[in-house]
Amino acid sequence: MDGLVTAASHADDPALAVAEVVSAIGDRALAGGVLFCSQKFDREALAAEISSHLAHFPLIGCTSAGELTPRGYDEDSLVFVGFPAASFAMSVLTFTDLDGFDRDGARSRIRHLAANARQEARVLGNELHQVALFLVDGLSHREEVLTMTAQDALGEIELVGGSSGDGLLFRETGVLVDNEFRRDAAVIAILTSSRPLHVFSANHYQPGPERMVVTEADSERRIVYEINAAPAAEEYLRLVGGPASKLDTGFFAAHPPMVRTGGTYHVRSIQSANPDGSLTFYCAIDTGIVLTIGEPVDRIAQLKRMFEDLEQHVGSLDAVLGFDCVLNRVDAEDRQLARQVSEIYAENNVIGFNTYGEQYLAAHVNQTLSGLAIGR
Repeated sequence: MDGLVTAASHADDPALAVAEVVSAIGDRALAGGVLFCSQKFDREALAAEISSHLAHFPLIGCTSAGELTPRGYDEDSLVFVGFPAASFAMSVLTFTDLDGFDRDGARSRIRHLAANARQEARVLGNELHQVALFLVDGLSHREEVLTMTAQDALGEIELVGGSSGDGLLFRETGVLVDNEFRRDAAVIAILTSSRPLHVFSANHYQPGPERMVVTEADSERRIVYEINAAPAAEEYLRLVGGPASKLDTGFFAAHPPMVRTGGTYHVRSIQSANPDGSLTFYCAIDTGIVLTIGEPVDRIAQLKRMFEDLEQHVGSLDAVLGFDCVLNRVDAEDRQLARQVSEIYAENNVIGFNTYGEQYLAAHVNQTLSGLAIGR
């Protein structure tokens, strides 16, 4: 059976980068593919090359805050995964104008996509597995409503994905829609396969003893003004125990707020500290939410156990499509774990990108490694 097609290019020229992908594909027939790229690329030029050379199969993708290639953590690169037509089928649905997102209309379109995807994949056999891959503009602030709507419409088909990035610039990200990088867009691809598929999500933190209550927030803009009735940044620093520390990406990555939902703790990552003493978050946040400060677990040991567990689900791993929060990468670098993490990712064929947030089932989450394990 054909293995997945994987390719990674570090060429600066979009034409050369896409040519390396084309060379890796060769004459193999693909049911579809995913592509993630550094924000360094000229998006119009890259889109033109994609349209010219990779338009003969369904393709989704987005800009990244870092890439996951056969080297592990990577940057300034373009990475591609192709699904062989002999064992996969892929159907794609796009959404633009996320500000005007119509939930009822979206549910209808997604249900139609799912019904057709199953029918079209019958040629692969009777015992089929399905997942939904989801990519969304990481600066849209619409991830929660889209994720919940999509998973509700998908029913038993499990969803996993990531929010597009642009390094750590937070200016404009792009989602690949009809061979064009678009802002304010999202895409769902239903992947059907005769191979075993398994979606997963894991974070590397446990809840600490400190508690904090959001007492004033702007939920639309994801800004918290007060925690425990005190200025948000000041109170967060006090609870972490670092009053002299600089509130930057590394600090937020090392001390992530966590919230308990459905009996499980999830990270609610901070994106930035603002001049007025408020904090901007990567995800939904509102007045009354109770948070705790996350403390790190042994990431290396946890990752090794996680990949062993994935093999229990799918057998020998062909590849893992990974959606890894950019703050995980920042924290790994700060803790001098990046080399070990990269080695583990490389050993387990993790291909993907560093995100501005991850989607897992009906939830938009932060600071996780979420993904799709694909068996041989």
